[in-house]
Amino acid sequence: MAKLHDKIKIITEKIQKRSSRSRSEYLSQVEKMRKDKDADRGNIGCSNLAHAAASTQLDKLKILKGKIPNIAIISSYNDMLSAHKPFEKFPSLIKEVARSIGATAQVSSCVPAMCDGITQGRPGMELSLMSRDVIAMATSVGLSHNVYDGVICLGVCDKIVPGLVIGSLSYGHLPMIFLPGGPMSSGISNEAKSNSRKEFAKKNISRDELLEVESRAYHGVGTCTFYGTANSNQMLMEIMGLQIPNSSFVHPNSDLRTMLSKEAVKQIVAISTKSSNPLPLGLVLDERSFVNAMVGLLATGGSTNHMLHLPAMAAAAGIILKWEDFEELSKIVPLIARVYPNGYADVNEFHNAGGMNFIFHELFTNGLLDTSAKSSWGENMADFIYKPEIENSKLIWKSQRSKSGDESILRPVERPFMETGGIKVLSGNLGKAVIKTSAISANNLKITAKAKIFKSQEEVKKAFEAGELDRDVVVVVKDQGPKANGMPELHSLTPILTILQEKGYKVALVTDGRMSGASGKIPAAIHLFPEAVEGGAIGKIRDGDIVELDGKNGVLKTNSNLAQSTLEKDTLASYETGFGRDLFSVLRKNAACAEKGGGINSLEKLDRSE
Repeated sequence: MAKLHDKIKIITEKIQKRSSRSRSEYLSQVEKMRKDKDADRGNIGCSNLAHAAASTQLDKLKILKGKIPNIAIISSYNDMLSAHKPFEKFPSLIKEVARSIGATAQVSSCVPAMCDGITQGRPGMELSLMSRDVIAMATSVGLSHNVYDGVICLGVCDKIVPGLVIGSLSYGHLPMIFLPGGPMSSGISNEAKSNSRKEFAKKNISRDELLEVESRAYHGVGTCTFYGTANSNQMLMEIMGLQIPNSSFVHPNSDLRTMLSKEAVKQIVAISTKSSNPLPLGLVLDERSFVNAMVGLLATGGSTNHMLHLPAMAAAAGIILKWEDFEELSKIVPLIARVYPNGYADVNEFHNAGGMNFIFHELFTNGLLDTSAKSSWGENMADFIYKPEIENSKLIWKSQRSKSGDESILRPVERPFMETGGIKVLSGNLGKAVIKTSAISANNLKITAKAKIFKSQEEVKKAFEAGELDRDVVVVVKDQGPKANGMPELHSLTPILTILQEKGYKVALVTDGRMSGASGKIPAAIHLFPEAVEGGAIGKIRDGDIVELDGKNGVLKTNSNLAQSTLEKDTLASYETGFGRDLFSVLRKNAACAEKGGGINSLEKLDRSE
């Protein structure tokens, strides 16, 4: 392995120094939980223990004796969402493997799992980001019975994986490992799907025709095939050492998927608190893990949603990440993967071209990943160069390096698609935002144009249909931040903004909301804070004000005299009731700013540390 890049060392040390107080407090908490007599089910009352074992006849006596590992299964299974459907049979498999190696396993709890793809542009999307905190709390509730010696998390999509990590870190004395479900097989190409959405927005095809196309794209079990938040999650769990190597993009129901899942069960038992080598999650994930995560995100062009999720996950471990860390790393980490929306290939093509094995080898051999970081599999991250294969009906591990099978999808570090990682922090008199540049052409990275102000996605769509946006324009959508309405994605705007751009207009989006893990060719300043309802400058911009977005130099500003502009007070009543919104009001009220994750977890810890 190559020597670690000096800049990565410096950034890691900076994060360690910044986080020294909160990380120390967290580790003390983990140690306290580890030593607490209640952490061992052998010490709890007979009635408590009897309740824990009452429902399982096969494993009852083993659980009651308390001598062998008992593994908690936290599942996001439901049979409405394709990505979660594969988990239906996982608990039976996990229990079977656990029994075969002298352990037990129990489904501890199921966490809610919603789909951003279904709720896009609908009221349910306003619950999406906040569901991460609900999932974290639900995970903690599942582990509250304190009769477990390790945790297996079954989760894939969007807010589910970060929520599972955050919740598991609250029980950081327990070892944890993820079992992914895998992507669905490729249907219609993502580019063809995108083109059909544009044709529908132009009213060139009917709803029935669009639905047929969409159904050909989303046609079976597994995650969606584009490289949005769900598949970025899988990459992150692997590069942070919480999944079996090269397991992220193996198809559901395949022999290799089954064998990798069995391997994960064996591994969690091997590192459980009752093993000779326990590996608590709170010790596995440290500053090095999160730097590796950021590097992986940048190198592969992953979802901008992780500019929210990674700081939130890190905070749960007492680690403070800032957007400047992403930007500093982006300067030295090249983009070596082109996966839709950053290219034309889907995740299946990415996997077949070399996938994560190629990514690991490239980043390791160029000193861009810290191989000393711990993992829940192997000694450390250096072991993740190994690739699983089936030979003679057995799972074997090979260390050979995968070469790029298609350099339009994967390229070596010395010949990258971009010299930088494709994420830029924007700042100026409008506040602080981020932009994903990896899918944007160089001539669209900078725009200076008059602003058009909107309060919702629907207002933008109506203006588009009326022809009011047929010009160079910066579309500003305010009141979309976490405190306003839960920070929904504005992905449904992508087709109409793309149409305007293809007409030859210079177009950009500025918002205190999210765009999407599938954000594409439109320059979008997203996650802007302070958000409008917090007094942010985005609430002072007026129609016709000149806004400059410069994605190359990191500038976001207006020529408007903000000191003389009054904040436009908007009623948020329509965001506060109906469709479950009422129940999430306390989460919106207490949400942190975007740079701190936009949620409630570890907010107090972060505030005390700075």
